[in-house]
Parts: sequence; C-alpha cells; structure tokens
Amino acid sequence: MLTSKFFAKAVSGIALASLATVLVASPNSGRASGKHAPDAKPITHRLIAQDKGHIVILNEKGDVEWEAPCPFTSHDITYLPNGNVLAHTGPATIVEMTKDKQIVWKHTSTPKAPYAGAVEIHGFQRLKDGNTMISETGNKRFIEVDKDDKIVKEVPFTVDHPSSHRDTRLVRKLDNGHYLACHEGDGVVREWDADGKMVWSYKMDLNNQPETPGHDGHGINVFGAVRLKNGNTLIAGGNNNRVIEVTPAGQVVWSIERDELKDTEGMPIHLCWVTTLELLPNNHLVFGNTHAGPNNPQLIEITHDKEKKVVWTMKNMTVLGNDTCAAQILDVKGKVIR
Repeated sequence: MLTSKFFAKAVSGIALASLATVLVASPNSGRASGKHAPDAKPITHRLIAQDKGHIVILNEKGDVEWEAPCPFTSHDITYLPNGNVLAHTGPATIVEMTKDKQIVWKHTSTPKAPYAGAVEIHGFQRLKDGNTMISETGNKRFIEVDKDDKIVKEVPFTVDHPSSHRDTRLVRKLDNGHYLACHEGDGVVREWDADGKMVWSYKMDLNNQPETPGHDGHGINVFGAVRLKNGNTLIAGGNNNRVIEVTPAGQVVWSIERDELKDTEGMPIHLCWVTTLELLPNNHLVFGNTHAGPNNPQLIEITHDKEKKVVWTMKNMTVLGNDTCAAQILDVKGKVIR
C-alpha cells in the first residue's frame, strides 16, 4: 500500500497469543456469520491475522485464543504445519515463532552492494524443502534462505518504477519453480523464471473509473495473486477494488466488482484495498478487504462461480481493524491455494 506503519526495532521477543475465528451473527457484532438453512450449521472459521499492534488467532466464536505483540502493519503471515507462525514483524524482518512465543528462526534483509538504500519485505513463503522464499524491495530480488539464515538462491527482477516500498507486494513461488509477483508500483503482475526472466505479465487497468487518491481511493496498485490449477491467475487488485481471474492470454473471465456483493444479511459490501486470496478445497474464495471502514467486513468468503454468493464474512473491529492485510483461514482441511 501507499503507506505502512514502521517500527524501528525488529521485534525479537514477540508474544504470539491468540488464534481466533469469527461467527458471523450480525453485521455489527464483531463476529463472522453465514446465513443458513434451519437444519444446516452456519459457516464459521478459525483464523490468524495481524492488526492493531498484535498477531491473533481467533476461534470460531470470534474469541482470541492466542496473541503476540506486533507493532507493525504486516502484509503476509503463515501458520505452519508444525504449529509455528511465520510472521512479518518489521519492514525488513520476518520470524518463526512457536506457540510458547519462542523465536526459533529470524531473517532481516539488508541492502546488497552497490545498492545502499532501504530494503523492505512484503511477501514470503515457507517452501516444501524447508527454505523460505523472501521478496526484497530495494534490492529487487527474490531470495531463498535456509534454516541457518544462509541465502541459497537469488533471483533478480526488474521494475519500471523502482521503489524501496512498492517494488513488490505478495509473491509466491509456483510449482514450476517460477515466482508470481505483484509489483505494486508498476500495477503489474509478473511471472519470473528461475533465472530472472519474465515469462508472463498482466497489466492492471482502471476498469473505466477515474483514479482517486488515498487508501479508500481507486488505482492499479495490485496486492496479491495466485495461480489456479487451470492455468488462470486470480488477482487481488489492491486499490483496484476488485478481484479478477485472467487467462494466460490476459482475458478477464471472472471478477468481483467494487459494490457487487451483499453479505449474508443482505447488506451491501463495499470493497477498498483487496489484499489476500485463499481458494479453498470446496472452490470457495476467501479474500481480504482492507481500509474499507467499520461498516464493511475485513474478510469475505464467496462461491467461486457465476453466482458469487457470500457465505461468510468476518467483521471484528474490536480485535482487528482497518489495516488487516495479513490473514489465513486455519480450520480448512485439504489443499488451499494461497
């Protein structure tokens, strides 16, 4: 995003305290809910997210199970299979923390000569081989770091508008070994091969709307993208205020527009900065809606089809807030694309 809250010192003794999930009961309850048939159970989720100076795990009732201080606006987060949390705790720092809040791994990115400016991390991913992929702005490279914090792979990338804050947002390493990167400052999603060659790109557009400033404005500052099994790419448009699915040829074949959705109670949903994406095994899509204010949910689950039915939302402005950029659903079994 255009601005982030920074803190000068890397958090080294962070307390990870409460994973919480939310029941959507009413639009202003601070819980998440889904309307359902009399004999059906409501859709609920347990989740982890970061905002308001802490990382939390919320249970299905919206209660905080676990939390740790994090005075930073995180852009990525991962709950690992071993129960640890891979967390974004500073502009250039990520840590792995245990349930008892012990930091067992830490990485801080620094400038690579001859570059001497600021470096930031906005996207990272724990890989199948145990290494961690990290996207570095400023240095303009993807690195893979081992358990001893040694860089074992480095892949450079290029951008049209270099910025130590906006070179990339979320980045994911694909099964083919390539890197799918959202270049916020350029408004472009690019796929880079293992040698740093661009092999695919999609340029965001203003969707026939005027460009407007601010976090609640409209632009092409793309935030997140995931590659689907059919080869298409789902894109969280950031301040493009929508989600789109594009083919390898760049054709938009599915979208969620800014004021298209209604929640499970029939109330309109307004999208602002669309951030994280998770495609669940049941083909439902969960996405983040940041900077949309207290009247709109921070997370939304819809059916990934023509109907685009909203089946669950999370709106919890008490525990989380208007800067909830990093979240992950925790109670889903099976392969999640995120």
